Amino acid sequence: MTNRNPDLSLRLVGEQSEVAVVTLNRAAKRNALNDGLILALRDLFQNLPEGVRAAVVHGSGDHFCAGLDLSELSERDAAQGVLHSRMWHSALDCVEKGTVPVIAALHGAVVGGGLELASACHIRVADESTFYALPEGTRGIFVGGGGSVRVPKLIGVARMTDMMLTGRVYNAADGERIGLAQYLVPGGSALDKGIELATRIAANAPMTNFALMHALPRIAEQPADHGLFTEALMASVAQSAPEAKARVRAFLEGKAAKVQKS
Repeated sequence: MTNRNPDLSLRLVGEQSEVAVVTLNRAAKRNALNDGLILALRDLFQNLPEGVRAAVVHGSGDHFCAGLDLSELSERDAAQGVLHSRMWHSALDCVEKGTVPVIAALHGAVVGGGLELASACHIRVADESTFYALPEGTRGIFVGGGGSVRVPKLIGVARMTDMMLTGRVYNAADGERIGLAQYLVPGGSALDKGIELATRIAANAPMTNFALMHALPRIAEQPADHGLFTEALMASVAQSAPEAKARVRAFLEGKAAKVQKS
């Protein structure tokens, strides 16, 4: 894929170029999001190079993403506002519901739309410089990029309500404690940790990764009986794949690596 937006870049890493590293390149604007960047993210995740099996999103400079580029805000009527928000929803769905697991490597500001982007990823790694906020409530606006759906799934409705009503800012340690990130690493090491995790994920059976991305979130929202039935269907599909059968045989023959205490 050839990306024509200079605000977004893609490089491939790994022995088989199996990990895509996606970089927001608006450091002078603290990687604030505009419509062009959102559409570039959509197009990139819809057209990942063949062979990519995991991705990492991070920001250049001192911040992951400081949210919406307010200099590009324009007055919209209600209908225009709905369509604009839905465009963001569609774009970030390409991250969350695309073809590969996505890791957000976080540092500095993860604010507003930046937190909406991070919450669309499947794993979040934060370094010690990371801080989180949803300032939309204090600016007279409301989240429009899927944050009202995705962020409460990470931290609960009450905490998100508090962040928006009061402008509360969470630091890296407290953010990891409440669930905004799954990993907390030393300053400057989030990208390295993200690539390490993505490389490990890329080695999984593709159908297992697909099930974790697409089936598990749906099962979590289904009634228990429906969820158990969906689980049974997905388990049968995953284990029927040739790669899965080979991995099970390796385990039964004592050739697979054993689980070790970390």
